[in-house]
Amino acid sequence: MRLSLKTGFSFGLTSGIITTLGLIVGLSASTNSKIAVIGGILTIALADSFSDALGIHISQESQNKYSDKEIWEATLATLFSKLFFALTFIAPVLVFELSQAILISVIWGLLILSIFSFVIANEHRKNPWKVVVEHLVIGLIVALITHFAGTWIATVFS
Repeated sequence: MRLSLKTGFSFGLTSGIITTLGLIVGLSASTNSKIAVIGGILTIALADSFSDALGIHISQESQNKYSDKEIWEATLATLFSKLFFALTFIAPVLVFELSQAILISVIWGLLILSIFSFVIANEHRKNPWKVVVEHLVIGLIVALITHFAGTWIATVFS
């Protein structure tokens, strides 16, 4: 896979999973509302996908070492991978009761992150388990922080 596509895809996948997990865990804890969680997923899938794509675009332009084609490949790969992975979190919320959907979403997100981390670690000849655990810990920290932030928000602002 071309480096520009790999850059965009890996950024979009990671951001799509971590950002969306943080959002749904926090919204669920603060509102306990399916409609709020679904609205949050759709909003972040659209707004943050374009934001991250523009961020990659400008970041690569600022380095002045990529061709226009490479910049646009990374931009579009970021946009579509972030959009796709963020939107995958809607299915559990539509199908299951909210608390179950959140648990399923956390498992789903961490599973995809683990698989991707494992592949990347093997490509770079690093210890895959160390890389996977490192990325899982970061994902879990995000989920825990946003859960407690959501609970605090519900307490303070209700």
